[in-house]
Amino acid sequence: MEPVDDRIKENLKILFVGFNPSIRSSETGHHFANPNNRFWRILFEAGLTPRKFAASEDDLLLELGFGITNIVARPTKAADEITKEEYKQGREILKQKIARMKPKIVCYVGKGVYLNFSGRKTAPWGIQEKAVVAGTIDFVAPSSSGLVRMKLEDMVAIYQELAKIV
Repeated sequence: MEPVDDRIKENLKILFVGFNPSIRSSETGHHFANPNNRFWRILFEAGLTPRKFAASEDDLLLELGFGITNIVARPTKAADEITKEEYKQGREILKQKIARMKPKIVCYVGKGVYLNFSGRKTAPWGIQEKAVVAGTIDFVAPSSSGLVRMKLEDMVAIYQELAKIV
């Protein structure tokens, strides 16, 4: 399985960080490509995008000042397949990306993404008190995976808070 290229550039408004690419994302070369993933719908319903993008249009996020990367590059069926060593390596790579690219906000798409990255035990939804990489705002949002049992409208409400600070 091939990793999926980052959609990233300097000085983004928001850098979205997922766990890792799905098998479907690896097959297509586009982020959040699994049809059960609600990422694109959530962004639209939260007011972050002008319409619901298809995963194949993930490059268009850059025009809006948004980017996408992952804490781990290796595609898997589920996040629980990621090893501790992969998280350790991914943390260092992600810290360097954030420091170099200087996004205004880093949105962790999943509380587990943030906890694995920050090393913290707990985190509330939304803005975190202190960013892992100085000079950015850390924002924790629910995972958009179809495996997550949170109601869509509750997820959208959290992402709407992100839209307000952009």
